Amino acid sequence: MRAGRLVSLLLLLQTRGRMTAQDLAGELEVSVRTVYRDVESLSAAGVPIYADRGPAGGYQLLDGYRTRLTGLTSDEAGTLFLAGMPGPAAELGLGSVLAAAELKLRASLPGELADRADRVRERFHLDAPGWFRAGEPTPHLSTVADAVWSGRVLQIRYRRWKAPREVDRTLHPLGVVLKAGRWYLVAAYGERTTAYRVSNILAAEVLAEPAARPEGFDLAEYWAEWTERYESGVYTQVATVRMTVEALDRMAFVFPPEMARCARAEAGPPDENGWLITRVPIESIRHGHIELLKLGAEAEVLDPPELRSRFTETALGLLATYRPDATQLSVRSPLPAPSQPVPPPLSSPPASSSG
Repeated sequence: MRAGRLVSLLLLLQTRGRMTAQDLAGELEVSVRTVYRDVESLSAAGVPIYADRGPAGGYQLLDGYRTRLTGLTSDEAGTLFLAGMPGPAAELGLGSVLAAAELKLRASLPGELADRADRVRERFHLDAPGWFRAGEPTPHLSTVADAVWSGRVLQIRYRRWKAPREVDRTLHPLGVVLKAGRWYLVAAYGERTTAYRVSNILAAEVLAEPAARPEGFDLAEYWAEWTERYESGVYTQVATVRMTVEALDRMAFVFPPEMARCARAEAGPPDENGWLITRVPIESIRHGHIELLKLGAEAEVLDPPELRSRFTETALGLLATYRPDATQLSVRSPLPAPSQPVPPPLSSPPASSSG
């Protein structure tokens, strides 16, 4: 570990020029006293490193000196694909390794290319999570990544949506994917390969048994196919909804993309009062209830009856909460009655799979 730190110190001075002991200590995550000892060791080994005194002083290399100690370790080389994504690299436990790899790569570049690399770093930044989405807690991500990297079987306890909610799985991990700020594990369970949300893993242990990996498995290709199946199969029901044109426009900002897209594609022409009838894909009655509540009084569920009944119960409950003195519910509505016939329901898309 000390040898690697000495190389990193040398490369820092080579790539950045003069640096204070405090700056070097911050970059290397060591004490200033450790920096002093490392500088003495480098000097004793013949490295032409010297110190400038005073407030603007610091350590630097003799002009023209360049080291050839820029060979990447296997771990550092393996993290180069994460360049530009320091956040995800840190979540995987590879933050310091990636920093060392980037430093060595920067030191190996000639002046003009090194300056170009610096400009790219200064002008481009990747922020993976979507808007208004905080990062999910993934306490077992490093364990999952270790199983994927070492090619060993992973034993997990997993929380899923359907009963029983908590299940034990012995998985053959195939890869990890970062999708819109959320981590997923792609793994084989028996004859089936699917994706598991890492934040739903309650416990994880890497076993000694080697994992089986299908010959020719392509993670990117599998993920593209899986996401297409998931997005098309997750919506198992359809709700017929009467809504205003403004509500249909607002769906693009507050609904999942597939729901908003289908609602717009299925929308009929608006009537003279600005209301239209469309069909919205939903995962379940409960899911449709939660999502369509976002539209408030600008939407009326016409079908299925179970979903319409749930909205009636919600309206009565809100009345009881905000008007506890009300003795009866007025059925008179300021909204105009529909002037268009209700279209027949769509056939349900196929049900999605679950881990």
